[in-house]
Amino acid sequence: MTPDAWFQICNTIVLPAWLLLIIAPKWKWTTRIVLTGIVLFLCIVYVIGAVEAIGGGKLDLASFGSLEGVMALFTEPSAVLIGWVHYLAFDLVVGWLIVQNAIKHEVSQLLVAPCLILTFMLGPTGFLLYWLIRTIKTRQFFPQHSS
Repeated sequence: MTPDAWFQICNTIVLPAWLLLIIAPKWKWTTRIVLTGIVLFLCIVYVIGAVEAIGGGKLDLASFGSLEGVMALFTEPSAVLIGWVHYLAFDLVVGWLIVQNAIKHEVSQLLVAPCLILTFMLGPTGFLLYWLIRTIKTRQFFPQHSS
């Protein structure tokens, strides 16, 4: 399958996960679908893509040592694909963590929804917004360690 086809599949498959996090964060199947289903699928696509790219000489790990090297990597479609899948998987995990933390701290779902949308679209921006909301609500900048 082409990198473009995988790109389309991965972009499409994350949408139900984000909708579940926004609409049904406490539903017993949300975590199962999001983490055990979609995130693991993305991880498998990522690992297969990375192994193929490294084995096929399309990805030189030494390139990560400089901005110029990383820019050169992102001219190769398979490298762009695995980079994008990396973003999709990690942003989705961050979204899930936001939901879990919001449930723990009883942060309103109405306040969490924009954070999740921003996390989906602009990763760290959504996390930052949630962090600010949670900090204001709990009056604690640092998360409490749970044992």
